[in-house]
Parts: sequence; structure tokens; C-alpha cells
Amino acid sequence: MMHPSTVLLVAAKTVTLVCGAVLTTLTYRAYNRTKATAMRALWVGIGLVTAGALLAGSLHQLFAFPVVTSTAVESVFTAAGFAVLTYSLYTDQPNEE
Repeated sequence: MMHPSTVLLVAAKTVTLVCGAVLTTLTYRAYNRTKATAMRALWVGIGLVTAGALLAGSLHQLFAFPVVTSTAVESVFTAAGFAVLTYSLYTDQPNEE
């Protein structure tokens, strides 16, 4: 029987993955439509945060990595994702063609 906190962790990671995948897809489509540098950075940042959650959960659940290791991996992706998201707020407007 799974520990209740494990069930909660898997449920939270699943929600994060689903919402992250939707947001990543929508921002990717918006970037393709607008070609805005800020939108590209937004897409990459959200993608990094989502990939980190997926990778951490996979490392722990599928490959039996310790929680501390998988959380460290997730934290690196989250930090990189938030750095890119912050950058997206400071980028220039799209070039006029």
C-alpha cells in the first residue's frame, strides 16, 4: 500500500505536468503566431519548469532515485525556468517586418 504522502506527491506532479503541458503548448503556438522574443522566452521557461517536474517524478517513481536527488534535479530546472521567465519580462518587442 502506498503512503498517503506518496499519493499526494504523484497527484500534484500529475496536475503540474498536465497544466504545464497545456501552458507550454499554448505559449508555443502564440510564439509561432507572433514570433515575439518575449513569447519564445515564456515558452522555454514554462517548458523548463514542466520538464523539471516530469523528470523529477520519473527519476523517483520509475528509476528509484532518492527523493532528495529528484528534488534537486527539479529545483535546477525550476530555477532555470524562472530565470528564463524573468528574462521574458525584459526582452524587446518583436521586430517590425
